[in-house]
Amino acid sequence: MRLVLVGWGAIGSEVARLLKARAAPVDLVGVAVRDTARDIGVPLIDDPAALATLRPDLVVEAAGRAAVMPWGLASLSAGADFVPASTSAFADEGTLEALVDVARRNRRQVLIPPGALGGIDALAAAARLPLASVVHEIVKPAPAWRGTEAERLCDLSGLTAQHCFFDGTAREAARRFPQNANVALITALAGLGPDQTRLRLIADPDATGNRHRVTAQGDFGRMEIVLDNLPLASNPKSSALTALSLVRLIENRAGPLVI
Repeated sequence: MRLVLVGWGAIGSEVARLLKARAAPVDLVGVAVRDTARDIGVPLIDDPAALATLRPDLVVEAAGRAAVMPWGLASLSAGADFVPASTSAFADEGTLEALVDVARRNRRQVLIPPGALGGIDALAAAARLPLASVVHEIVKPAPAWRGTEAERLCDLSGLTAQHCFFDGTAREAARRFPQNANVALITALAGLGPDQTRLRLIADPDATGNRHRVTAQGDFGRMEIVLDNLPLASNPKSSALTALSLVRLIENRAGPLVI
């Protein structure tokens, strides 16, 4: 399978490393970066229009929210399926709809990865019947919320117990707390949508890592999914599971067995 990665930061480079280490049946035919003067042993491009010359089967974006639309539209138009890791882009009205429309016209697919979350397959399956509620709680150490609106909403340095400083929709959480927008939008897309999915953001002075708890109820029954994620070694701001979920998706598209 011919693969192009958009972005060569902590996530993109880790995905490439893992694919090589696992001898995945993938040919990395190009990487999109801002600085094409670099040498990483793979052809570099900086213009979405150049995708057509690389003839990729799959394009995986890991470069940030602003990269989703230009590279997504170019990928789908060039006959490749598109994987956006920066799902926060879908907090903007019309973005997902525009990509899906181009995918439909070109008979391609937009593939949403689970990112740092788990159980998204179960949530998406449950949503085939009516869902009553989906609540996603994100718990982080109090210092991890510094530099965000949380500093105005509570005294992060003075907390002695867990404190929920935001309780609202996934769309509002994505807008006000963009560093959590990717996971918020993934949960929303799998279940009730960004305006019906409830996000609770929590600062915990005793937490040592990031915890995600997704609870859903509906005609299927009830589920509760809890993950305690470790950070990516090369970038503490990213979850290791984010890169691993992209590797799994790529291998499922390239190999004879899909799990």
